[in-house]
Order: sequence, then structure tokens, then C-alpha cells
Amino acid sequence: MRFSFTALILMSILIVQGSVLPGLSQTSAPPTLATKLDGQWRVKFIISGVEKNLIFDAKAKGYGLFLLLDTGVQDSPTPNPLPGTWSQLTNDRVSFSGEAELPIGTCCREMGTILFKGKFSSMNAISGRLIFVTSVDEEESPYKFHTIIGTFTGTRTLK
Repeated sequence: MRFSFTALILMSILIVQGSVLPGLSQTSAPPTLATKLDGQWRVKFIISGVEKNLIFDAKAKGYGLFLLLDTGVQDSPTPNPLPGTWSQLTNDRVSFSGEAELPIGTCCREMGTILFKGKFSSMNAISGRLIFVTSVDEEESPYKFHTIIGTFTGTRTLK
């Protein structure tokens, strides 16, 4: 009885450390998904009831470029890509963001940060929610920033 108890404790220690039966170890890290978001994505997003489009080019090490396709004056594309960042989270979740000037309603344009948070539905498709935080002070907001919530879908494109 004493031998089996000692053997059980020894096996438990070895399993936890991952040196025996590594497939059973609870401490092994999940496989990394860092290369999954790399590439170019066509993103359709709905904000304030209006559908807009952009291309997000996810580069290595969390760097990216936004090309806003129809957010300029009179729905024209922006002339130059804007810098952005991205990160790959656990459970196939992704996040990407950047600065943008977007039309708000029918009369105004606002500068701010647009943040997309979503999840892969396949290797070539993501969807989720977005938040646009403007640089306008809003006294009624508990955070003192004007924020607008929306949704998005993204599809990987071939370069």
C-alpha cells in the first residue's frame, strides 16, 4: 500500500512536469495561431446603420495597414493606407485596430480609433463586433468619450 501511494505521487509529479506522458500534461501550451491572421482581409463593417468597407493587410509581428475603401468624402477611398496593429488571442480570437476618420450620420466626420474583435469561423473568414472611439468629449458618457458600436465580417483575399 505504501509503495503504490509513493508511486502514485511520483507519477503525478512527473506528469505535471511533462516529462512522462506529455500528452496528459496540463501545463503544455496550446498551439500558436500566430500565422493565421497574416495576409490580406476584405472587411465589411456596419456602423451607425451604414455598411462600409476596408482592406486590412496583416503583416508579421502584429503590424498592419488599413485601406479604407469608402469612408472618404462622398464615399471615396482614402488616398493612403493607415497603420494598424493586430493580435491573435486564444480560442481562434483576433483583434485589430487603427486610427480612422469615419462619417458619423449624414453631416459629420470624426477621427478616432476603430477596434475590431472577432473570431475565426473558418481559415478564411472572421466575424465579430467593433467599437469606434472618437476624440470628441461626451459629458454624458461614463468614459467621457463618444463611442459607436458595430459588427463586421472579414474574408481573406488573394494578393
